[in-house]
Amino acid sequence: MFSFILAALAPAMALFSYVYLRDTFSKPAMVLVLRIFIIGTLLVVPISVIQFAFTEEEILTEPFSKAFLLYGLLEEGLKWLMLFVFAYQHGQLKHPSDGIVFGVSLSLGFATIENALYMVVYGLDHVIPRTLMPTTAHAVYGIVMGYYIGQAKYNQNKKQVYLVLAALLPMLLHGSYDFILMVFGNLFLMAMIPFMIGLWLLAIWKIKKASRLTE
Repeated sequence: MFSFILAALAPAMALFSYVYLRDTFSKPAMVLVLRIFIIGTLLVVPISVIQFAFTEEEILTEPFSKAFLLYGLLEEGLKWLMLFVFAYQHGQLKHPSDGIVFGVSLSLGFATIENALYMVVYGLDHVIPRTLMPTTAHAVYGIVMGYYIGQAKYNQNKKQVYLVLAALLPMLLHGSYDFILMVFGNLFLMAMIPFMIGLWLLAIWKIKKASRLTE
């Protein structure tokens, strides 16, 4: 039981360790990070219900539509809406890089509950694969979304463009990830490994850009 709880909470522990080590966050901002994380965990319920309903009714069953609409558009669209409302409109984005922290908080909240549900069904043997691929992918979607949310806050002349990118790019990345899983079958690692490397290079690039803007 302890191993199960520890594995399920690994994304949350990583997130809050990072936030704790940052001295740029005030206590109200820390509370907001926690609030957005909790919102991310709660998003699993409506998303799972909608996806289950579509699956049962055999709607969006083709790999492309299922990957990009049922998973990419639905999951990242609702994440973007929550991030826009709670971080962009009512949050405390004092630095461009703060958007990344809030984006990752939301995504890892979602991934934490996904991990727990997945391990209930499949057991602890799947912890490492879940950590290396889906959880880290969710973190990258959050980094990209948060980066552009932060840019929209501090570049009002390009606000609309950045807000669209904050939604569109994570949707495309998420859809591509699931499309690879569906189409390549047992050979998915041939495409997934370079895709994941590309995801992390993108994440590192966005984090560095945001950090330079904060300095």
